[in-house]
Amino acid sequence: MANITRDQVMHVAHLARLAVTEEEADAFANDLDAIINYAEQLNELDTEGVEPTTHVLDLKNIMRDDKAEKWAHRDDALTNAPDKQGGQFKVPSILE
Repeated sequence: MANITRDQVMHVAHLARLAVTEEEADAFANDLDAIINYAEQLNELDTEGVEPTTHVLDLKNIMRDDKAEKWAHRDDALTNAPDKQGGQFKVPSILE
């Protein structure tokens, strides 16, 4: 793979609306080039017969089923509310 150039770093910084000095661009170019070269080493691995995974551990959903339940009293639902008023959750107004 071709090396990352300072001009490419400056171009991406411009697109991202980032202020990057010439010295920072040189440093970022070197750092990004090192990261890409390190990741390129993965292409040397023999992955024939290896099943693709989304996670290194075999995780299962351990959450309980989401079931609607009736509350005995409305005040029970408001027990842990940080702010309440008149039997309802009180939230900051977002409209004028």
